[in-house]
Amino acid sequence: MTRTAKWALGALAGLALLVGAAWLFQEEIMLEAIEFAARRRQPVGPNRPVVWERSDATNRIAADRPPNIVLILADDLGWNDLTFAGGGVAGGSVPTPHIDSIARDGASFTWGYAGNGTCAPSRAAIMSGRYGTRFGFEFTPTPPGMSDMVGRIARSIPGRLRFPVPTATEAEIPYEDMGMPASEITLAELLKRADYHAVHIGKWHLGRAKGMAPHDQGFDESLLMASGLYLPVDDPNVVNSMQDFDPIDRFLWRALQFAASFNGSDAFEPGGYLTDYYTDEAVRVIEANKDRPFFLYLAHWAPHTPLQATRDDYEALAHIEDHRLRVYAAMIRALDRGVGRVLDALRKNGLEDDTLVFFTSDNGGAHYIGLPEVNRPFRGWKISFFEGGIHVPYFVKWPGRVPAGATLHAPVHHFDIFATAAAAAGVPLPADRKIDGVDLLPFARGERRDAPHDRLFWRTGHYQVALVDGWKLQVNERPPGGTWLFDLRSDPTEQTNLADREPERVARLRSLLAAHNAEQSQPSWSSRAEMPINIDKTLAESDAPDDEYIYWPN
Repeated sequence: MTRTAKWALGALAGLALLVGAAWLFQEEIMLEAIEFAARRRQPVGPNRPVVWERSDATNRIAADRPPNIVLILADDLGWNDLTFAGGGVAGGSVPTPHIDSIARDGASFTWGYAGNGTCAPSRAAIMSGRYGTRFGFEFTPTPPGMSDMVGRIARSIPGRLRFPVPTATEAEIPYEDMGMPASEITLAELLKRADYHAVHIGKWHLGRAKGMAPHDQGFDESLLMASGLYLPVDDPNVVNSMQDFDPIDRFLWRALQFAASFNGSDAFEPGGYLTDYYTDEAVRVIEANKDRPFFLYLAHWAPHTPLQATRDDYEALAHIEDHRLRVYAAMIRALDRGVGRVLDALRKNGLEDDTLVFFTSDNGGAHYIGLPEVNRPFRGWKISFFEGGIHVPYFVKWPGRVPAGATLHAPVHHFDIFATAAAAAGVPLPADRKIDGVDLLPFARGERRDAPHDRLFWRTGHYQVALVDGWKLQVNERPPGGTWLFDLRSDPTEQTNLADREPERVARLRSLLAAHNAEQSQPSWSSRAEMPINIDKTLAESDAPDDEYIYWPN
C-alpha cells in the first residue's frame, strides 16, 4: 500500500471516529450549544440593588381608601404540598403554617381551578379575567430549541413507550413575541383607574416584546425573573437535585441562568436564593407603599424545577431520607416562610385589615419531578386537565370583609381573581369585552348561595374539557385518543370513567364545548410538539402498554 493510500485510509478512519463520537455525544453537543446560546443571548451582570419608588405622608389618603391587593402565585404547587387540608410533603412532616393561615383566617375555595394545566395560559387568565383562548393565548410559550431537545432526550431514556410528537407546520415566531397582546386590559391596568401603584415581582411568561412586558402592561415597577436558576449550580449555599429521567430537567439545567431584570434593564444576578430574594423585595415594596393603595403581584418560581434548595433549609429536614424529596420539601419550606414574611410585613405596617390577599398556584404538581404524592388524592399532573393538573389551592383573606374559616364547595376559576380584585377596589369591569370572571366576595361571605359558575371550559388544541354542573368531560384526539366522563360530585378523584355508560351526556357536553369554542379565537402561535403524559405514574416510573395517558399540545 502506498504512503498516499495509507494516509487516505487513516484520514477516513479518523473521520469515522469523529462522526461516531459526534453521534454518540450528539445530545451533549446540542446541550452545550443551547447553554452557549443562552449566555450569549442574555449576558448577566453582577447584582444591583433595586430602588423602589416610595410613597410618603403626603400620599396618605382618607380612611376609606380602597384595599391593597396582594396576589401570591406559586408555580407547580401540588394540592398535597400544603398541610391545610390534612396533607403535606413527606407525610405532613413539613408544615406550611403561613400559607395555611390565609385559608384559616379567610376563605378556602375547595373547588379552585387553574386557568390551564400549564403556567402561561393560567397567568393569562389571571391577568385578563378571561379565557386566554379568547385572545389567542392557547399554547405555552417555550424557549428556542426546547421542544426539539426534550423530544431527542426523551428517546434516549429507558422505560419510555411513548414519545413527544413534533406538530409545528409553520415558522416559529420569536419566543419574546409569544404572549398576551397589549390590547388586553391587565389587572394592573384596571387598578390604575383607582390610582393603585402596581408592582410585579417574579415570573411573568406573558411575553416581553411588542408592549407585552409587565412594565408595559400597567405595572409601575417590575422585578422580572429573567431566567430560572434559584442560585448558581456551584454556589456553596445551594443543594441541587437533578433528574436524569426527565428530559425537561436536563434541558433546564443547561439553558437557565441566575438572572433578574428591573423595568426592562439588562440582566443582573439576584441578591440571594430566588424565593428568599423575591420575598425580601416584596417586603420592601410593602414598606415603600404603606401610604397609598398598591397592587403587589408576587409570582414565585417555587417549587418549579430545577430543584434547588438552600443548604440551611435542606439541613433542617434531616428526617427525610430521599434526597429529591428532601430538596423539594426544603423548597416548600422556603416558600411558606416567604409567605409568612409578607403577611408579617402587612401586620407591621398596619395594613393587614386593609389588604385583600390571594394565594393560589398556576397549576398542579408535575409528574416529571418523580414524586408520587404531590397531588394526592387527585389523579393526574401538571400538563393535563385531570384534577391533579388543574385543581389547585385557592385562598382569599381580607379581615373584617371575608369571614375567617369560610369555605365554598363550588367551582371557581383563576379568572375570578380579576373580577374579585376589581370589585374590592371599586373599579367597574371593562364593558368593551367579555369578562369571564365573577366577584367571589359575596360567595365567600355567604351573601350568595348559588354557584359562581355552572360551567367552565379548558382548551389546549385538541385536548379539551367541559365541566358542567359537576360533570366533567375530557376529550383527547391524538390517536389512540380518549374520552373521559366523571361525576365529580360523587367521584372527585376521577376513578370511574362513565363515558361508555352515558353517551347522551357525552354528546351534550361535546355540544356545549363546541359552542364555547365557537366564541374563542384562533391560537396566536402554533403548538411545537405534543407531549405524552402518563396519568397515574410519575416520570421516574416505566410506562406500561395499558397505562392511561393523554397527549398534550404545548
